[in-house]
Parts: sequence; C-alpha cells; structure tokens
Amino acid sequence: MTSTGSALSHLRVLDLSRILAGPWATQMLGDLGADIIKVERPRTGDDTRGWGPPFVDDMTGDADTDAAARSAYFCSVNRNKRSLAIDITSPEGAAILRRLAAESDVLVENFKVGGLAKYGLDYDSLRAVNPKLVYCSITGFGQNGPDAHRAGYDFMIQGMGGLMSVTGEADGMPMKVGVALVDVLTGTNAATAILAAVMHAARTGTGQHIDMSLFDVSVASLANQALNYMVSGAAPGRLGNAHPNIVPYQAFATADGHIILAVGNDSQFRKFCDIAGLNGFADDPDYVTNKARVTNRTALLPHVEAAMANHTTGWWLDQLAAAGVPAGPINNIDSVLAEPQAVHRGLPASIPDDLNGSIPTVASPLRLSQTPTRADLPPPRLGAHSREVLAEILDLDGAELDRLAETGVITSV
Repeated sequence: MTSTGSALSHLRVLDLSRILAGPWATQMLGDLGADIIKVERPRTGDDTRGWGPPFVDDMTGDADTDAAARSAYFCSVNRNKRSLAIDITSPEGAAILRRLAAESDVLVENFKVGGLAKYGLDYDSLRAVNPKLVYCSITGFGQNGPDAHRAGYDFMIQGMGGLMSVTGEADGMPMKVGVALVDVLTGTNAATAILAAVMHAARTGTGQHIDMSLFDVSVASLANQALNYMVSGAAPGRLGNAHPNIVPYQAFATADGHIILAVGNDSQFRKFCDIAGLNGFADDPDYVTNKARVTNRTALLPHVEAAMANHTTGWWLDQLAAAGVPAGPINNIDSVLAEPQAVHRGLPASIPDDLNGSIPTVASPLRLSQTPTRADLPPPRLGAHSREVLAEILDLDGAELDRLAETGVITSV
C-alpha cells in the first residue's frame, strides 16, 4: 500500500526499529510516500506504545489491551505505517520476515550489534536473498570500535557526545536539550543515507549496509563548536543562551518578559543601536564589528541588557521587525502551535482515525511542489495490518493466516 502521488511511492520499507531514532527515519520516508511495514512484537509492540500518559486511546486496565495502546509519544513518530505483529524469535516468523525482505527495498533496525544474526535477519543473510536491499542499522556507538556492544540512549549520548558541555548556564549544571535531539538527528541522517543508498541500488543493482551511530551523529552535530575547539585548542564551555561566535545573539529580559535578539551582522547591530538608544556604540572601535563585539562581550552586554529592560516584549518585536533586525518571542508549546505562521503553514494537523475520529499530529516540514508529503495513515494499532500485509505481499490465504494467528506467530486486531 503506497501513495501513488508521492515521491517514494515505489519503495517498500521493513521497519524493525523501536523507540525514536529508527521510527523517526521511517516516518520521514512514509511521509514521502513509502510503504512502511512496522514489524512489532506480538502482544507488547513498540516500547513507546506504553510511554504515557497522555494516550490517544482509552486505557482499559486490561494488560493485554493496554499493551497495544497508542501513547502520544508513539503517535509522534509512527504515522503513515502499517503494523505487522509477528514473532521473529520463532523459526516460522523469521522465515516470513526473510520472505518479506526479499520483496522489500529497505530494512531499518536498531537491535544490538549482531542481535539479528541468530534469526537469519542480519545484513549478510538478507543480501543473499535480496542483493538490492538497503539495510540500515541504528545503534548507540556503531558496528565497530571499543564501545560497539554498549547500549546507547539519547540522554547519555548527549552527555558523552559533547552537546551537554555547551548547553546550560555557565555556572550551572550541564543540561540536555528538551527533546531527544540526538535521536531525532540520527533519524534524519538515517533517512538521508537510506535515500542515497536507494539511488545507488537503482543504478547498480547492489544494496548496502548503512551503519548509523547516535554517538557519531552527536559529535558531528557539534558543528561550529567542534571547529571552534579544533582551530583554537580551547574547549568551548556553556554560555547559557548566548552564542560563542556572534554578539549580541541571545535571550534578554524585557520590561515584561523575555525576547530573543539575533543580531547577525554589523548592519543589523547599527539598526539595533538606533532603536535601543545606544548612541555611538555602532561606531565604537570596541563594537563596530562582530569580531570586536565577541572580544568585548563582557563590556557590551550590560548596556544591551539595560536597554532591553526599558520596553515591553511587544514593543521590541514591533520595532525590531520594522527595522529588519531578527528577533522573536520565547514561546511555550501551546503558543508555538497557535502562532499565525504555524497555523498558516498547517503545522498543527490531524489524521483521520477509525477509533478516535482523528489523531493530532505535527505536519512534516518537507514541502515538495510536485510530490507533496502525505498524512493519511494514523499511527497503527498493534497488528492492525498483519493479515493485510501478508496476504498482499506473500499471497498467504485466510486459512494460513488463521493458523499463524492460532499458533501465536502473528497477532492482529
């Protein structure tokens, strides 16, 4: 089942991943039209089904029923997928997965290194039945190296990978980002790598193994901060909401709240000074260039702070917007989703659901003019498509599907 007007309507993806990084990658592919078959454990499914409250489904108090529930967390990364609940630890279940892999373009998994080999579902086993298969493994530390067999979770990787060392107030505790950012970035990088490998397979007929590591992504995502150290030899520290390479570029208190001021060049600084009444500052040799402002950050910022406190957030936003100086409010999540720009762009959205009427979602940010993204399949109930997938792809008949369900190889709703 694919969306024929979408860019990836020709792709079938077996998604053996759980939690966030892998499901984020496959949701991106599903939004672009790929047929995502979410392979889950019978009875329990993806761990995040139970990561709540809140839940979109009513909780019944029955352990078996509640295990298949859909939490808000689960729904955030599992739209546009079909759920196949199958026991891959059974020989028959593993054999069915191998048959599905032979009919698929991509497989995504986040098992421990070597964890799928005992079921014959590792890359070497599956490329023997499908040489074009693109096989993406997502782990904490990658397929090799001294930490390869360690479990890796977003929070610990944010710390170990350096992000927390530059996040938080200078005299406070290192802080993680408020979402599992390394997982999200790993999923996004995985989707990019998968599409590159799919294009290579289309040209050459040969698939490949993609080795995605949360640790690698965390380190690579240090971006300018990594290069600041590699060029200067001095490890960056925490600056709160300030920027290591641009001044003034941070949060400031106003007369009634806070605002983000993001002065990105010398022209914008001059305009800001005119509005703020900082006469002469834009011509002062200590502040006339960004390099000078970074060097003299400590001397400049008290003047900016005092000026910002003279007016309300609304006043500043109006004045700075009129002058073309980048600035913005610090929104709560409810305010973000109510922002006129967010509403105009359709970011708060919903997907029709036969159980609840609809399920809320945040729309894909990918805007393609000829092949737009889709959001037509709600996050699936556990095993909702087990019979459909196996009948459609492997031509299993009703009697065979009944037998698989009776023996516990698959479950369905």
